[in-house]
Amino acid sequence: MKVVVIQGPNLNMLGIREQQIYGPMKLEQIHQQMKDFAAQNGIEVEFFQSNLEGEIVDKIQECYGDANGIIINAAAYTHTSIAIRDAIAAVGLPTVEVHISNIHRREEFRKENMIAPVCTSSIVGFGPFGYHLAMVGIMQIMNEIKNLSGAAVLF
Repeated sequence: MKVVVIQGPNLNMLGIREQQIYGPMKLEQIHQQMKDFAAQNGIEVEFFQSNLEGEIVDKIQECYGDANGIIINAAAYTHTSIAIRDAIAAVGLPTVEVHISNIHRREEFRKENMIAPVCTSSIVGFGPFGYHLAMVGIMQIMNEIKNLSGAAVLF
């Protein structure tokens, strides 16, 4: 099974930017923890980060036929990108949305979430640990799909 982890704008600055909100952990450290967990559970994991909306859309589309699931932190594009929302809907893969902070307790504009309606689930406000929860969740979802014998699954 393969999971693609897609990181949106400014996440490459984790550990530097607004540590009071996002904490001191760097993106590379989060990815290493995810890689270790994936290896322990026989999951192939690929990481991608971009500050550009079109590159994120392209990466989601590349997942079609190549991955079994997606974990995405669309960051600021969560609140604005119909293109990313449509790409997630188009590929039809189990997708877990992650946000380090609790976007529902932040600025009003962050409460608008364009991608949640097309994601399988959302994990918000657990800090970097949310990515571990997303790995556990996507693994469970993929195992459930794998174990179903031809039954239709709607997430």
